Amino acid sequence: MRAVRVAEFGPPEVMRVEYVPHPEPGEGEVLVDVAAAGVQFVETLVRAGKSAHVPRPYTPGRDVAGVVSAVGPGVEPGLVGRRVAGQTERTGGYAERAVVNRRALHVLPDSLSLHDAVRLLGQGLTAVGLLDLAAVREGRTVLVEAAAGGVGSLLVQLAKVAGAKVIGAARGDHKLEIVRKLGADAAVDYGVPGWGDLVRQAAGTDGVDVVLDSVGGDVGREAMETLAPGGRFIVYGIASGRGTEIPGGLVYGRGLTVLGYGRSTPGVDPSRFRAQQNRALEEAAIGRIAPVIGQCFALEDAPLAHAALAGRETVGKVLLIP
Repeated sequence: MRAVRVAEFGPPEVMRVEYVPHPEPGEGEVLVDVAAAGVQFVETLVRAGKSAHVPRPYTPGRDVAGVVSAVGPGVEPGLVGRRVAGQTERTGGYAERAVVNRRALHVLPDSLSLHDAVRLLGQGLTAVGLLDLAAVREGRTVLVEAAAGGVGSLLVQLAKVAGAKVIGAARGDHKLEIVRKLGADAAVDYGVPGWGDLVRQAAGTDGVDVVLDSVGGDVGREAMETLAPGGRFIVYGIASGRGTEIPGGLVYGRGLTVLGYGRSTPGVDPSRFRAQQNRALEEAAIGRIAPVIGQCFALEDAPLAHAALAGRETVGKVLLIP
């Protein structure tokens, strides 16, 4: 089978498609014929040697969707031929076939496409987990940074489903239009000087109740200033390459709560991950949310996909199509 391989850390061009033996499912595993593989921003960092190192050579990718072609010992044979989505253990998704643990697998309803399902796996889990952590509910005002991105676009929709007032921040007219179409009550360009004042005007109160910070740096710092007394500032990314400066005086003076979200963060219950993924998939299946359609690339074009993602040239979820 064909798979993207990384023999050494470096720029996107270190990824090359090679022919490798197809994997065999082990105990409690299934083999999926991959129809689409999701590309995550963190995978660009791993490939560049800037994040958690993995043994080389390796095949990047975790999020996959497709059809089960074989099952390992201990897995119900009836899964063969079923449409599924799931996450590999750590790597192996950028390929024509991938092994997924049965516990990490979701059997999909006919109403949900394979492409939409793979877009929702990691990012849907993150979005649902963030809104749970932030206690978003009816009557709250929420500021979502990078609101046209994969996670941000889902946060906008899920927060609206929860009854919140949503202000989406993005850069450029094209992305702002996407944010409005997602249902945000206001869309603000964080490339405009003084954009925080526009957020406060849109909030129409003392400020926003929740900030969901994935950008960090100057954007995160200005977003924090928009919080009303008693607000929550949730950090889940540093896309700018620099974390948000957290001024103690502001936190103390306004009684703010600052929280970080990550899969290994204390207080984030791993046993809830599958249920949170299910919630995102179910909301999409009944039509209450829809992942933003991002760019699709062939396996051979994985370097272009990584370059586009790292260069902030994308909206929604980027997919590789074997």
